[in-house]
Parts: sequence; C-alpha cells; structure tokens
Amino acid sequence: MSAVMPSSSTDNAWRELHEAATVPYQKGGSFAWHFARGKLGRDPVFRGLLEHRLVGAQHSRVVDIGCGQGLFASLLASMSTMQKQGRWPSSWHATTHGADYTGIELMPKDVARAEASIGHLQPAPKLVCADMCSAALPDCDLVVILDVLHYVNLEAQEGVLLRVRDALRRGANPQARLLLRVGDASSRRGFAISQWVDRTVTRIRGHKVSPTWGRPLADWTALLRRLGFRVQSIPMSVGTPFANVLLVADLEGAA
Repeated sequence: MSAVMPSSSTDNAWRELHEAATVPYQKGGSFAWHFARGKLGRDPVFRGLLEHRLVGAQHSRVVDIGCGQGLFASLLASMSTMQKQGRWPSSWHATTHGADYTGIELMPKDVARAEASIGHLQPAPKLVCADMCSAALPDCDLVVILDVLHYVNLEAQEGVLLRVRDALRRGANPQARLLLRVGDASSRRGFAISQWVDRTVTRIRGHKVSPTWGRPLADWTALLRRLGFRVQSIPMSVGTPFANVLLVADLEGAA
C-alpha cells in the first residue's frame, strides 16, 4: 500500500492535482487550457468529491455524462499517479488505478478538445459525441452527471436517470453510485444566478443556449428514491452565489 500524507497536507495535494490534471489541456489550445484551469480551480465539486470521500477504488468503470472536455478523466488519471507515488492525503479515499472511463458529450467542439488533450491517457478514455437521452450507457460502477440534466425537460430527465440506474444495476457492483449535481430551484435567487452564469459560459464555449428545466431539491430527491436510490444531499456551491447541491445516490440493496 502506498504511503499517505497527513490530512493537513490536503491543500498542497490539491494544488498538485490541479496542476497535473490541467497541464494536458495545453495540447488542446489556449481556450481548453484556461477553461480547464478555471473550472478545476474555482468549482468546489471536484475537490468536494475527495473531501467527502465519494469516489473509491471500487469505482473502476466510470461514465461521465455531459463530460465536456473530459476534465474528470484527467483528474482521475492524476489521482492515480499521486497514489502510486505515495503522495496521497490520509483523509482522502484511495481511488481506482486505470479507470475504464466513458465520457458522453453532445457538443463536438468539446469532444475535439478532449481528444486533443487527454486522448493519450492509458487506458484510453472513450469519448462519445452523443445525446445523453439516447446514448448507449455501458455497465458501470460510477456515473457522474454535473450540471447538465437541466438542459432537457422533466420527462427526459427521468428517462436519463432510468437508464443510468439500469447501467449501474448491470454493473453488479454493490457499491454502485450516481453523483448528480443539480440546482435547487426552491432557492430562487441562487438558482437564477446559476442559470444566468450557465447561459453565459455556454455562449463563451461556442454553443447555442437552450431552454432549461429545474426542480426543487425535494423533487430531485423524491425522483431518485422512486427510481430505487438511497439519497443524501451535500451543498456544493461553497464560495459561489449558486444554489448547487450534489446528490449522492446509491442503489437500494447495496452494501
């Protein structure tokens, strides 16, 4: 087992991860690199996954829906390298080595940036340009959906989550997990700000702005429970004016 670092060293560990995970995006061009550095540096969700110990070694088959430039794949690879080199905080879970990663992204420009930046990783990430409402989902242990379900209507949201549940069930991992970040529509001001920023970033990334559909947190939780998940919610907008919540959804019956 690799040596671990004391928990007081997590800030240094995170800075190292940030640097390692974003360097590959220099190959994808100036926009790809600056976007990766800003997203990983300012969005609390990525470090939150580690601080809350939400991704473990048992999550080796990963599906990232709405993967964008594939930043989570690069982060997973950098996490693996740090652990192999014995520089891993004791307060963070050990994570998988050599994740079988599938990223699904609707926007061809983002897929192209991902391929140019992280296509060299081993094992090679699977980057699929497809609609999350119809893309085939492989058997998996972990599904990550960050800030994208609001782009489809309420019926389509449920359809995506049904297919996610089935893919996790087929994976037959008793610790299968969905990590879903959503905006809490019951927090009107925070939700409105997050939607405005979302539209602005969408334009900056060169994409068309589409209508969005939100739900109050209670409705998201009720939907996931109806689909057979145990759910806990973690506020995930610290340091921002948003109303984002991370829903940690584990299949009922899991150990």
